[in-house]
Amino acid sequence: MKRRVSVKLILIVMLCCLHMLPAHAGNWQEFAVMPSSDNQQEPDVYGDIVVWHEFIEQYGDYDVYIADINNPTDPNIFVIGDANDQMYPAVYEHTIVWQDYVVWGGLADWDIHATDISNPDEAYIYSVSSWADVNEQRPAIHGDTVVWHTGEGDNSDVYGADLTDPENPLVFSIAEFEYGQQNAAIYRTTVAWQDNYFGDWDIYTADIWRKNKPVESEVGLYEAQQTNPAISGNTVIWQDDYFGDWDIYAADISDTNNPVETAITTSMADQTNPDIDGNIVVWQDNRNGNWDIFGYNLTTRTEFQITDNDADQTNPAINDNIVVWQDNRTGPWNIYAAILDGPQVARCTRMLQGDVDGDCKVDFRDLALIAADWLECGLEPSDACW
Repeated sequence: MKRRVSVKLILIVMLCCLHMLPAHAGNWQEFAVMPSSDNQQEPDVYGDIVVWHEFIEQYGDYDVYIADINNPTDPNIFVIGDANDQMYPAVYEHTIVWQDYVVWGGLADWDIHATDISNPDEAYIYSVSSWADVNEQRPAIHGDTVVWHTGEGDNSDVYGADLTDPENPLVFSIAEFEYGQQNAAIYRTTVAWQDNYFGDWDIYTADIWRKNKPVESEVGLYEAQQTNPAISGNTVIWQDDYFGDWDIYAADISDTNNPVETAITTSMADQTNPDIDGNIVVWQDNRNGNWDIFGYNLTTRTEFQITDNDADQTNPAINDNIVVWQDNRTGPWNIYAAILDGPQVARCTRMLQGDVDGDCKVDFRDLALIAADWLECGLEPSDACW
C-alpha cells in the first residue's frame, strides 16, 4: 500500500517554521502582452517570446499567437490558425509546438505540429506526429525534443519526438504502460508525467538519453492525487491533494533511486498549476478568495506573492525572471506578464564552502547540521574510521 511516511509531516512542520511570511507583490509592473476582446489562455514563455491560444469570436475557433514582449507597440510576430483549432502551445528558443485539430478524409483528431520562427516572415510549419484517429495532446518542449500524451484517460501514453531534422521527426515511446500516462513535461533528457497505474495519479520520470530504452523512476508515489508536473534541472514539482486541498510539492531527483521530497506550500485553500525555472516556482493560489499568482524561491526558501488584483490570475508559466499568466481583470481572459526582480528572486552565483543546507549562505543552520554528525563516520569497513 502506498503511504506518506511520518517524516513528511515533520518536514512540513520544519518548513512552516523556516519560511518567511509571504511578501506582497513586488515592485515589478504587470502588463498585458497584447490586449484583446477575445479570450487568451494557456500561455508559455521562453526568453522574450510569449505564446498562447486565443478564441477568435469572429471565426469561432482557437488560434495560436506568438508575441515578442520587447516590442510593446507591435508585439505580435506570428499567428498560427486555419478553419480548425490550434491550442496549448509551448515554446523553446525559436521552436513553437502545439496541438492541431486536423480534419482529413472524413477523420478528425488532434495532432502535434511545430514551427521554426527564426525568421517569422518565412516560418516553416511541419507535422511532428499525425497518427490517424488518435488524439495527441498537450505538448511540451526542451531543446530539440517535444513530448506529449496520446489517447484519453486510462488509454493514454507518453511519447516524444526528436526535431533535429524537421523533415523527418523521430517519434519514440516514453511511457506506454497499462492505464493512463498524461501531462508530460521535459527538461533536457528527463521527462516527468502523471501516471494512474495504481488507481490514482502519481508522478514518474524517465531518462530518455537512450531513446530506444527510457529508464523510468518513481517520484511522487503516495495516496491521493499528484498531478500537473513541471521540471527544471533536478527538481520536479506538482500539485498534490494529500491533505484534502491542492498543495504544491517538489522533489530533488539528483538521485533517482531516492528522490527527496519538499513541501513548497501547504496553505489552506488550493494551490494549482505549478511551473518552475531554475530556483523559482510559480503557481495559482486562491487563499485570498480569488486566484492570484504566487512564487517560491527554492534557494532562499521564501514565498512571495506576484499578483494581488481582485480579478483572477491563473495558469502561470516562468522562464528566467519573466512570468506570464492569464488574467480577467478587464473582462475577457488576456495574457499578462511581469519581469521579476529584487530579493524575492535572488539566485546563487557561486558555491560556498560550508553551505551545508544549500541556501547560498553560511550561517548557524549550517553549523547545526555539521554538529549533528560531529565525529560520525560512514566508512565501510568501520575499521577505517579509526
